Amino acid sequence: MAGKHKGTCFCGAVEIEATGTPEEMGYCHCNSCRTYSGAPLVAFILWKSDNVRVTGGAQFLGRFNKSGMSDRQFCTKCGGHVMTRHPGLGLTDVAAPALPTLAFEPTVHLNYAETVLPIKDGLLKLRDFPAAAGGSGEAMPE
Repeated sequence: MAGKHKGTCFCGAVEIEATGTPEEMGYCHCNSCRTYSGAPLVAFILWKSDNVRVTGGAQFLGRFNKSGMSDRQFCTKCGGHVMTRHPGLGLTDVAAPALPTLAFEPTVHLNYAETVLPIKDGLLKLRDFPAAAGGSGEAMPE
């Protein structure tokens, strides 16, 4: 899993690279992620922000920041999600499909209290976020 992973947005105009090992992989069930993505949950891959960089097509990166916590970045040509920077946490969530060479191995569900699609997969279900990220760290039953 460690190493260098390259990827692109949906159309290929924005190129990104993530190096090292992800901090966490999982699913987010919060209303913001659901409405932004148009999906019942979102797969995420969290990296230390210093380990993620745009290597091409930076001029095509659009941004949207609704809450101040998450700087969502997308391709202005195709609308494809690329990444979401979380400056307060020092982490960047790279859209899981944007890094095709990285095996997605989720370990947690975040914001499970907001789920609209209950999932029984044996993974940890957190009410909101881990305590280290400012959440309750409270686990929920499947």
